[in-house]
Amino acid sequence: MEKTLDKTVSIKAFLLTLSLIFISSIPLSLLKTSHSRFSLPLPLPFPFPSSSEKKCDVFTGKWVPYPQGPYYSNETCRLIVDQQNCIKFGRPDTEFMKWRWKPHDCELPLFDAAQFLEIVRGKSMAFVGDSVGRNQMESLVCLLAHEAYPLDISRNSSADVNYFKRWFYADHNFTLAAFWSPFLVKSGGAHINGHSINGLISLYLDEPDEAWTNEIEKFDYVIVSVGQWFFRPLLFYEAGRLLGCHICNQNNITSVSKYYAYKMAFRTAFRTLLSLKNYTGVTFLRTFLASHFENGDWDKGGNCPRTKPFTRNEMKLQEFNKEFYSVQVEELREAEEKGKKIGLTFELINTTEIMWMRPDGHPNGYGHSMIKNASVYDCVHWCLPGPIDTLNEFLLYLMKKDLLLQLKAKLMRND
Repeated sequence: MEKTLDKTVSIKAFLLTLSLIFISSIPLSLLKTSHSRFSLPLPLPFPFPSSSEKKCDVFTGKWVPYPQGPYYSNETCRLIVDQQNCIKFGRPDTEFMKWRWKPHDCELPLFDAAQFLEIVRGKSMAFVGDSVGRNQMESLVCLLAHEAYPLDISRNSSADVNYFKRWFYADHNFTLAAFWSPFLVKSGGAHINGHSINGLISLYLDEPDEAWTNEIEKFDYVIVSVGQWFFRPLLFYEAGRLLGCHICNQNNITSVSKYYAYKMAFRTAFRTLLSLKNYTGVTFLRTFLASHFENGDWDKGGNCPRTKPFTRNEMKLQEFNKEFYSVQVEELREAEEKGKKIGLTFELINTTEIMWMRPDGHPNGYGHSMIKNASVYDCVHWCLPGPIDTLNEFLLYLMKKDLLLQLKAKLMRND
């Protein structure tokens, strides 16, 4: 009993020491030891264990110049796909890579590839959603390339290796995957051209997409994000019956808001995760990222030629983008409350307004379409390197926060 008490006191003292170090901003990497049995997240994301200390809101701040530039280049990361390889295809300006997100009241730690790989050792992570989610995964692969290159094992799990990617980091026994599911729910082409640009797509709003649900129980971290596909012509079904449509141009079908469909898609996705018997992972919602087309829509000559971030007052986020954001956050909060009751964690990566301020971060005309193998004006996806790397700084920050809370809970159980 004496040994148990001493152990508990030692852990508390250790955590208190780390908290004091964080508050005084002394680099914790100086305290790392090679013989540590577990890897603590360093630096700590907020003061702990004192509940009276002010916590850091990393999602409130501004973009500031960062002359040091990006973590990697298209030369140091050989895995950048042509769609996001803006420098390779002639983008002349480089200032878009020299900004960092600065929270008002604290610091967002730099991305530490070694730290990330240590946290995920023996684990797995999945990005579920559309091509912007895959874009974030590709950013993560490049951020980790400083420490390790993965083995592409996509063909072991899918015939469609462009949309269903899987990487394996052998030295860390870590699997990273992207599941293509642009609606999160079951979908199908209502016309012969299926998921073409203008073809009607059928969405079954109360049925999750088996493309990701069949395997997701195996994953320890799941990042969910969709958005742009909900602007397309859509037919909506619930309980097997046609509910209505969005811009289907058919007078005999009830018009249903795309916001309702978006809401139901997230509700179905989150409730599915809550109901899976063997799912014990941490779920992150990375919020909706708006496109930055100017001078016309994407198919009507629109482009995104800006080379600097917006200031907070320069360009306000449109109301329809705010609505998308509000809808998904509302569903996350509901899932978060239900998750607490059964031991599942749901976290918010709150990046809608943050990334709205970065119209300079897109390929514009400096990228090649994965499908057409030709230059296209792309103001939806993000150059690599570029602002999207910040999303993974947020991801690592929240992973460390979650790990620390787990440690706290374990400590409390030992009392």
